[in-house]
Amino acid sequence: MKAWIHKALRGAACLGAAGILAACGGGGGAVSGPAPGAPEVPDISNYPPVANDNAPGASAKAIAAHASLGRGVNFGNMLEAPTEGAWGVTVTDDFITKAKAAGFQSVRLPVRWSNHALGDAPYTIDPTFMARVETVVDKLLAEGFVVMLNMHHYRQLDGDTLDAGEASVDSRGVQVRFVMLWEQIAQRFANRGDKLILELYNEPHGNLDASTWNTLAARALGVVRKSNPDRVVVIGPTQWNSASSLAALKMPNDANLIATVHNYEPFSFTHQGAEWSVPIQPTGVTCCSNTQFNQMVAPLNIAKSWADNKRYPIFVGEFGAYSKADMASRVNFNRTMRDEMENRGMTWSYWEFASGFGVYDPTTLSFRQSLLDSLLQ
Repeated sequence: MKAWIHKALRGAACLGAAGILAACGGGGGAVSGPAPGAPEVPDISNYPPVANDNAPGASAKAIAAHASLGRGVNFGNMLEAPTEGAWGVTVTDDFITKAKAAGFQSVRLPVRWSNHALGDAPYTIDPTFMARVETVVDKLLAEGFVVMLNMHHYRQLDGDTLDAGEASVDSRGVQVRFVMLWEQIAQRFANRGDKLILELYNEPHGNLDASTWNTLAARALGVVRKSNPDRVVVIGPTQWNSASSLAALKMPNDANLIATVHNYEPFSFTHQGAEWSVPIQPTGVTCCSNTQFNQMVAPLNIAKSWADNKRYPIFVGEFGAYSKADMASRVNFNRTMRDEMENRGMTWSYWEFASGFGVYDPTTLSFRQSLLDSLLQ
């Protein structure tokens, strides 16, 4: 979701000043320079970027992986919260089995790794958290899902205000920390089959302008390829994975890639009443007029044109409408978006399973049937 979403609850586990997992209260502020005697920051040049001057287009393997994603759902607001449960939902076995029984083919699993790792090199990911993510991934795979595992909400990397429950790390090491986190993740999941797909980063923006992101993504892909030489990897453009920024995205010279965009247009409809939107969008907006339809499909048309030219398939990693919109309009929006994406050969993942956009009600333990039908029927 958009980078200004959700302010986490206080009291979550976070990185202490020395980069040690600890309990803390409020969100971070400005990032300070290194303290006297602070550990050295690894040289990011130790992680050279994959060349990105002659992207070959997608391999048959990447095209097949893209098709296998089919109709998916995000397990959002769970593992990308500062701590799991801080935003009201956790991954449960019930969610996994019911999502599969409903007919979803894939699960996109957003994870905030940056809040569960040391702040100093070698930026070791908390083994308990790593094991928790691994357990979730394995349960999803065992249920038959295609799983897209990503890195989500590394606030300092984008230059965002930190959530409550986060602390800043040495600003010199933020990018190399991102790469070294991926080195650990890729190694941990290297022995999983082809139904596991990795997505380098959710919605790069802010400090990650196109040039910066193109280089950083190529560095991260390089470390992934050391342990996962053939695994399919997903990369999206800047400006919150906006289709309008695809033109500035330089895909690495790698065939086992899929491109991703997000589409919440028209924003005035999809985010009406959303508490994290600044300013808060007025409620009472229905969908979908001819003008709104044109807003919905404009990003899809841009993405389709880019895909035809660059020969990489498009996965729409997020779309949906917040619960403050009326149900009939949400259903209309979902079905229209689904049809328009699929008409353009795109696979997708709905945002999200059981929270503010949720297709499932975690209180009644049942699907919101009209929303579910709008996606799968």
